[in-house]
Amino acid sequence: MNPIVKWVGGKRQLLQDIKLYIPYDFDTYYEPFFGGGAVFFEFLPEKAKINDLNSELINVYKQVKNHQRELIRLLEMHKQNHCKDYYYDIRNLDRNVEKYSKMSDVEKAARFIYLNKTCFNGLYRVNSKGQFNAPMGTYSNPNICDKQLIIEMSRYLKSHKVIMKNMDFEKFLKTTKHGDFVYLDPPYAPLSQTANFTSYNKDGFSVDEQIRLKKVCDQLHQKGVKFLLSNSDTPFINELYKKYKIVKVQAKRNINSKGNSRGKISEVLVMNYEDVISNDN
Repeated sequence: MNPIVKWVGGKRQLLQDIKLYIPYDFDTYYEPFFGGGAVFFEFLPEKAKINDLNSELINVYKQVKNHQRELIRLLEMHKQNHCKDYYYDIRNLDRNVEKYSKMSDVEKAARFIYLNKTCFNGLYRVNSKGQFNAPMGTYSNPNICDKQLIIEMSRYLKSHKVIMKNMDFEKFLKTTKHGDFVYLDPPYAPLSQTANFTSYNKDGFSVDEQIRLKKVCDQLHQKGVKFLLSNSDTPFINELYKKYKIVKVQAKRNINSKGNSRGKISEVLVMNYEDVISNDN
């Protein structure tokens, strides 16, 4: 099942690498930095807990699950009305706090998906006030309403034990237990001192947060919880996780701010187990 939103740092292109290192067996699947959920929607686990600090994003998945018909209707409306003026009218809805607060959750979810499908490079970006501020993209025919995907995703979420949360990753992972599996895809450590895109929300993800995440991974390991983590292949990350197994993979990423120049960049997969579907030999 494909993700319903585009997301910076999404893992669709790395799925074949990640699939090699998923453990044979586990109880509950956890994903604290969910984003577009490419890994989750590839494996469709029987039991899962998913989380993201972005409340608007988690609301999207809740509305897909519980109000798919109304969501489809609203997205069809956005599709029919889509043009430059309409895009900026919809984008600016969150500038009026009183008006935005009166929108229903499904209306907010439809707005989020519409903007995600039509903004520049699918970039989720907010200003210091938490207001969406990405410019409109130049797509000739954006796929604003994927009706069949929404129906299939809703059916899956309703028929499986999938719990959705919106909280800090450390708090979210406190309920893990021996035998569970956690996939971690945090905002990556910057490749250089001048790299400035460090998060997908207005709060940022600093070096201190990377260190806090590593301490949480240590706690998971001590509890007998298996974890697989994606991050940048930097000296800082390699040193931070040196006691665990580290595998290097190649990913195509935007290599400048224009978003139209792409190159292969080395990334790492960090894990605390050996029982994988395959190995890197």
